[in-house]
Amino acid sequence: MKQHEAVLRAMQESGGYSTLGQLYQRVIRIPDCHWGTKTPFASIRRIVQEHQELFFKIRPGLWALTSERKRILQSLSLTEDAPAEKFEEFNHSFYQGLIVEIGNLRSYETFVPSQDKNKLFLSKRLSEISTLQQLHPFTYDHILNRAKTVDVVWFNERRFPDSFFEIEHSTDMQNSLVKFSEFQDFRTNFLIVADVSRRREFEAKIAYSAFKPIQHAVKFLDYQTLSDMHSKFSALVAFQSVT
Repeated sequence: MKQHEAVLRAMQESGGYSTLGQLYQRVIRIPDCHWGTKTPFASIRRIVQEHQELFFKIRPGLWALTSERKRILQSLSLTEDAPAEKFEEFNHSFYQGLIVEIGNLRSYETFVPSQDKNKLFLSKRLSEISTLQQLHPFTYDHILNRAKTVDVVWFNERRFPDSFFEIEHSTDMQNSLVKFSEFQDFRTNFLIVADVSRRREFEAKIAYSAFKPIQHAVKFLDYQTLSDMHSKFSALVAFQSVT
């Protein structure tokens, strides 16, 4: 079997679309395909990028079959005539899902807010991939209530929050920075996840004197870098599973 045929088969088995990380884990298990390289994942990535007659990019790190473009975009509510709120919901839950899966791959416990648990990360509900149904009671109730609204939380093995993530596709990221300020007494990472075009906006707002107590702990994470992280850790797990 040729390499591009193995990638095509894996994509078909995934329902016609897949994150690059999920594709790595499927392709590497397909028999009768010889990669002849120590970096098969780079080859898989190159195949989906170069074979535009077979694959097209939906979002950073998310690819689909060109032959089924119409069906797939309709199933994800991403057609041109889809309501704007559907685009917003897809983007938000997609990047939430990537963050949750990265956390799981890195052995963190993962939490999403109750209002997001039934939202879809591709074909799965966020509640199916996050590992916590309830937030660990790591502090006072009034701060816990605030933490319950954060888009994704990673907890370490001591059941304290390692990282808080807020996804800002089109909303005002200043609201998230105010939320992060509530947790300034914890040794926790804070990440604003958004399109790279919003980095300058982030830099301007985090420089406000009101956010000085958390400036050292808040980072900006763009979508492409997030998807690259997801692919990297997925590749590591896939490699370990076959060695």
